Amino acid sequence: MTRIQLIELCCPVCDNHFRSRAVEATDSPAGKRTAFHDESLGAAPIRYLIHSCHRCGFSGAEADFTQETELSMTVIDHVWNELAPLVANNTGAASEKYEAAAKVAEWRGDDPRHAADLWLRAAWCCVDEEDVEAERFFQLKAAQRFEAALSAFDDVPREDRALLTCLTGELWRRIGDLRQARAWFDRVPGEVIDAESQQWVIAAARQQRVAPRECFR
Repeated sequence: MTRIQLIELCCPVCDNHFRSRAVEATDSPAGKRTAFHDESLGAAPIRYLIHSCHRCGFSGAEADFTQETELSMTVIDHVWNELAPLVANNTGAASEKYEAAAKVAEWRGDDPRHAADLWLRAAWCCVDEEDVEAERFFQLKAAQRFEAALSAFDDVPREDRALLTCLTGELWRRIGDLRQARAWFDRVPGEVIDAESQQWVIAAARQQRVAPRECFR
């Protein structure tokens, strides 16, 4: 069961003080989808890991709402011009918060993997929100950013490359591009650095290429 608490935040863009819901504690996940999305028995914790300013739309993790947060004028201008006009129409959906946070990460010039993780979590949130179209859109964004991170090589630790390669293949499979999905799944064995501990990643890539499932069991 996920326990939620209210926290006080101050926006680094507009100095707005507001309250937001955050995770206080959570149990172990009930399972894992093949897009590496943890299933939860109660409220999904990821819904409460990103926060959005109610005035300007700036979004990020709790650590982004501190006096130490430094933002360039370019980022601030993007927030006011692109996020602030959307605030009035925001539904409060978690996927919207992750989408905004992903945009902020890209405007800040964060590494592609960080942005990819945020786009991926936006897609995960869409599962609970039952928004298939938005889920596919966010999956595409995530796949493209993971590809960029993997192509840079130094952006991804060697021990993580096999897992992210498999995940990229799974995202393309879910998007519906089986050619790209198979190509990424086929790369997984070549990224493995410890055959014993990473055997499950090889098995997962083989499974999703040949007889895909929705959840790991």
